[in-house]
Amino acid sequence: MAELILNAPEGANKKKTIVGRGSSSGHGKTSGKGNKGQQSRSGGKTYVGFEGGQMPLYRRIARKGFSNYHFKKEYEVINIRDIESKYAAGETVNEESLLAKGLVKKSGMLVKVLGDGELTKKVTVDVAKVSASAKAKIEKVGGSVVVKSEE
Repeated sequence: MAELILNAPEGANKKKTIVGRGSSSGHGKTSGKGNKGQQSRSGGKTYVGFEGGQMPLYRRIARKGFSNYHFKKEYEVINIRDIESKYAAGETVNEESLLAKGLVKKSGMLVKVLGDGELTKKVTVDVAKVSASAKAKIEKVGGSVVVKSEE
């Protein structure tokens, strides 16, 4: 049997650059870090927004006003076309069935049904929110919409 010889491609194996080992190495004296200063020192880095010791802009500007961020509600969005493709006639569309069919990623998420697509099957939709166009399409084919109270 012929002997198989494996060679690394050209330029794959490079010698590690060792700095600070004399001027003839090409990386002596300042070791490629330029001259003196904070950036040439070990660990000489600053954080984002650092202004050389001056009070940074994000700390000079006053915090004021109200943010609704902590009270926002995030909805998982489902379209009519998703219901059409995954559900049979007479089924109930709710959080549990959406999770079982893989249309919602996490349990406990609020779900909103939007009206993108066409519906031909009669289904009962029992979710947190339904858009006006989705409600019209569901009721047009004889289905019903039950909107849960959010709290």
